[in-house]
Order: sequence, then structure tokens, then C-alpha cells
Amino acid sequence: MDKDIAASLESFANRKIHTRLDPSILRSIPDTDVELTIVDYVGSKLDGQYEREVEVVSSLSPGVRATYLTWIVEGEVNNGGFNQYYFNTDGKFASEAVSAFEYFGATEHAALMREANSIRALEAAEMAKFKERGTLEAFSESYEHSELGPLDDRFYELSENLSQLRIQRIRQMPEEFSGD
Repeated sequence: MDKDIAASLESFANRKIHTRLDPSILRSIPDTDVELTIVDYVGSKLDGQYEREVEVVSSLSPGVRATYLTWIVEGEVNNGGFNQYYFNTDGKFASEAVSAFEYFGATEHAALMREANSIRALEAAEMAKFKERGTLEAFSESYEHSELGPLDDRFYELSENLSQLRIQRIRQMPEEFSGD
């Protein structure tokens, strides 16, 4: 098993990062890798300069932008819940994430994101106090003062297969996932 894990980690570390995407490139990538390929493409555009994230993301094609935004929400919520998503991202794409989910036909995800945005808006002032402290302890403590927790469980139980919806749209309309 250790060899399998090592081989998987090595494969991940040595994966090709595309700095350009077009329909022919996307068609050449297996379904298992196509979402990560698009997210990696965005990462190549950011080049570690996350202070430019809003500028870069706004310049992306609709499909690439929607993939990136839904991927970020999904990753953060799966890792630490909606509270972590807003804490780590400052919610800078939270309203756009609703449209991004809708882009893929993920209506359950969109509705839950809309609900999370409403709750966070009510909590924004209090959560800002924890963010200002800038410590891991403050981040942990913020969970005790947020009403987002129950939404995490609902997110995990959604019947939509977000990955499948993204892959389906990528395969149907690869031109919407292209960029230089």
C-alpha cells in the first residue's frame, strides 16, 4: 500500500499543468483529471499571486470561472465547512458561486450557497472580529459563533453529483472552458 500511495503522490506532483486550454486539449484529458486540469490552469494564471485573484478570475472564460469557483467552495466546505470557506476566502466570490453552481445545473448547491450567503451576511460584523485577530484560535472560536454549521451537513448530503455535472458540461461545451 505504501508504494501505491507514493506512486499516486508522485503522479500528482508530476502532472502536466496546462497554461492554455482549448477543446482539443480538453478532449485529450480523461474525465478523472479534467476538473483538476482546469483548476491547475487557473493556478498557472495566478502564479502564486493571490492578491490578483479577483482580476484573474474575472478574466476567465465562463466555464473555467465556474469550475474554479465551485471547486473552491466544495474543497473548503468538505475540509472545514462553510465557516472555513468564508474565513479563508473572505467570501469574495460567494455571490458569484451561486451562479457558478447554476451554470452546471447544480440547483441544490446553488440554493444552499444562497442560504449560506444570507447567514454569513448576518454574521459578518461578528466574524470580522475573529478574522482581525488572525490566529488559529480565533478561527476555531469563530465556529462557536456561527450559524453555518448545520448547512455543512446538508452540503454533504446533497443528491447532486457536482463532479459529474461539471464533467458533463465540460464535455458538452469545451469551448466554454478554453483560454490562453
